[in-house]
Amino acid sequence: MPEIRFKIQWPDGSQDVCYSPSLVVKDYFTPECEYDLEDFVERSRTALQIASDRVKLKYGSPCGLALGQLEDIIMKSSEYKNFTQPKVQVIQFIE
Repeated sequence: MPEIRFKIQWPDGSQDVCYSPSLVVKDYFTPECEYDLEDFVERSRTALQIASDRVKLKYGSPCGLALGQLEDIIMKSSEYKNFTQPKVQVIQFIE
């Protein structure tokens, strides 16, 4: 399966590179676009769950890396809940 990484910027300006085992994240994010924090988390949840399910269909077990990435996103996003209108920018895809 083609994997992909996507670089993001959190509301405080810090950046992370996130992992997906599937290109499905391209259906949910656009480079150089900002997303409301909650929208970003929900899009991540959907895309990474689909990616994990695709791995399960092909290899028989879900993708621990995709589900771990989702957990990381959820945990990190909780740091910004008290920000006023927090946004996450998807900077680029790294293929």
